[in-house]
Amino acid sequence: MELTRIQLMDGVYLTYLPARKFKTSLISAQFVTPLRTETASAYALLPAVLRRGTMTYPDTGALEARLDALYGARVDYTIRKKGENQCVGFVASCIDDSFVPGGERLLESVAALLGEMICDPVTERGRFVTSYFDTEKTNLIDAIRSILNDKRDYADSRLLREMCAGEAYGIPRLGDEAAAEKLQLRKLYAQYSDLIATSRLELIYCGSAGLERVKRALLAAFSTLPRETVRETAVVLPHMPRQEVLHITDRLDVTQGKLGMGCSCGSTDSAALLMGNTLFGGSSNSKLFMNVREKLSLCYYASSLYHRQKGLITVSSGIEFDKYQQTYDEILAQLAAVQRGELEDWELEGARSTLLNAYASMGDSQGKLENFYLGQAATGQSETPEELAEQVRNVTPERIFRAMETVQLDTVYFLQGKEEAAE
Repeated sequence: MELTRIQLMDGVYLTYLPARKFKTSLISAQFVTPLRTETASAYALLPAVLRRGTMTYPDTGALEARLDALYGARVDYTIRKKGENQCVGFVASCIDDSFVPGGERLLESVAALLGEMICDPVTERGRFVTSYFDTEKTNLIDAIRSILNDKRDYADSRLLREMCAGEAYGIPRLGDEAAAEKLQLRKLYAQYSDLIATSRLELIYCGSAGLERVKRALLAAFSTLPRETVRETAVVLPHMPRQEVLHITDRLDVTQGKLGMGCSCGSTDSAALLMGNTLFGGSSNSKLFMNVREKLSLCYYASSLYHRQKGLITVSSGIEFDKYQQTYDEILAQLAAVQRGELEDWELEGARSTLLNAYASMGDSQGKLENFYLGQAATGQSETPEELAEQVRNVTPERIFRAMETVQLDTVYFLQGKEEAAE
């Protein structure tokens, strides 16, 4: 895919992904701003409030009627964390013009609606509509609280928060409940004004329209976007490894323990670390899955994730409470096996194939492409999926072992039951 990335105006960039294979066109508009504890919840609330209506379409009914008139176009708000930046905005999709009856052109209309949602939201007396604010604030608090209901996600989040305490990478994408509770209507509008005036706006288009037409449509849609001094996006700071492993234990009313282990990576060879993590716990053929889960039956699940931007590897597992030490020891044993190069040829090629298939499949989904290129733009990366795939093809076993030798255990998080703790 021949992508083009250009600057449309001050602090506004377009990533253009021409594709005729899809029956839909996708337009993404995302503000990229450094992730901070004091603003994370407010910025997470903003797109939900903006999605409630514009000055032309001031309520959900009017907005949905407009989308229906655009042949069932969709606009979804998004809140994501990319590196140490928070990305908030909208992703719109509509029927590609080549499939619209009568040759009607939808790109311009959908882009205009996106621009209106961002630049001209419905207000009353110079602030957001009170009922919209109250409803979406409640929804945000509920969403933050609901993380506790999925104990696996909760444990993964707690591990990162403890491991990266004091670092932006440890801040959840939705912020925290205490900050969300304190959000105020008047202040939120001021924060909205600051966000759209000073944050970088990343626009992504994927569809069959030509570049010049896409540029004209988006320039018209965002012609009223205020631009002041645009802040730089956050550059991911490396995690400073601990001298001693940090152990954290939480006790909740759970019947299954959650063991999380965070490791720092001392190598900058990301392709080798990606391959190493896939061998360790990043696939269904990995050592964690095949040995810790299947062969030894020490856990209900076990996997690892490589955080490329931050240079971390985190392990997530669900265990019986009394198998904590066995599982802990075996996870480290499997990491050590990778570091020593104790691998079969089928393991190496299986890991390589897993990654290459993942990169190849990106081109089959507009959503995956949008998410990938937003992450690249937000973190200052420029490689395409094809270029990353080529890096994986060229990784040698020696590079993998050398990179994985720098992986050190940093933080251990254990979620156990209340009754178990009392025994």
